[in-house]
Amino acid sequence: MASGQQIHYKQNRLKQLRAFCHAARTGSVSAAAEKIFLSQPTVSLQIQALERELDTVLFERRGPKIRLTPEGEMLYELAQPLVEGMDKLHETFSVHCGRIDQGTLDIAAGESTILYILPEPVRLFVERFPGIELRLHNVTGRDGLAMLRADEADLAVGSMLEIPDDVNYRPVVTYRPTLITPKDHPLANKQDISLADIAEFGLILPPRHLSTWRLVDLVFTQHNLNYQVTLEAGGWEVIKKYVELGLGISIVTDVCLTGDETLAQVPLEKYFPLRSYGMVLRRGKFLSPQTKKFQEILQEVFPQDSGRLARQKRGGDSGWDDGLLS
Repeated sequence: MASGQQIHYKQNRLKQLRAFCHAARTGSVSAAAEKIFLSQPTVSLQIQALERELDTVLFERRGPKIRLTPEGEMLYELAQPLVEGMDKLHETFSVHCGRIDQGTLDIAAGESTILYILPEPVRLFVERFPGIELRLHNVTGRDGLAMLRADEADLAVGSMLEIPDDVNYRPVVTYRPTLITPKDHPLANKQDISLADIAEFGLILPPRHLSTWRLVDLVFTQHNLNYQVTLEAGGWEVIKKYVELGLGISIVTDVCLTGDETLAQVPLEKYFPLRSYGMVLRRGKFLSPQTKKFQEILQEVFPQDSGRLARQKRGGDSGWDDGLLS
């Protein structure tokens, strides 16, 4: 009898912890209920039962929104890997048996990452694990982080200028900042180009709310230089085309340069930092077997870069680049 009660108790505890973790991640009991296909009252009762058993308060309740208490944050840190580990047990067991033949992998990335970084890793992954459904989500940086935090993506791949406290960034490859101009432009054959030289000509940049614009503005401001933007355009392919047409010059990273463009290229690492691309993971998240395998493939495709990249600055809320300065 005692043994049966103990098993029932453990089953209830897992349900309670799953409800608690989803509520903590979404900040809403109703959203958690939708995620785990239960009614809102059921999820509320499970969380209340957990609070009674632990003799603590896990959430501050303010209207429809809830926020973790310090005790709740502590429990979330302990429980989240356990819950995700149990939810992924079947897939993890299959990996230890030498097979990955089912499941999904959701990757959030910006347009340039999908176009220039991911094709070969994705090709290898699909070739080696045909039973895994791989889903690429073309999203901005803010949306990619939101997907990670809502557990709608297993990982994001992109370039980060600043790293929020709740994610880990694992860089795997670097690229150089580069000035691109038409072949017949006055700067195309000029030696030792300065920022003052660049400031004399109109720039083509991505929209000003993206990190490209912020970085260009920061560098020119630090050198007390005014500059002009003659055209805003989204996406490196569009920007390259308009530079080829002679509508302006641009500052990109050479991830987008294939060598087939009719453009002059001038390295600018003297003024702008190298840019890294890497995996963005929610801190404390249980890594599924699929995620681990994709990470291994990224490091296989970019073996030299992954071991020598410098640490990134930790800070703001949306440092993952939107895939336009990359």
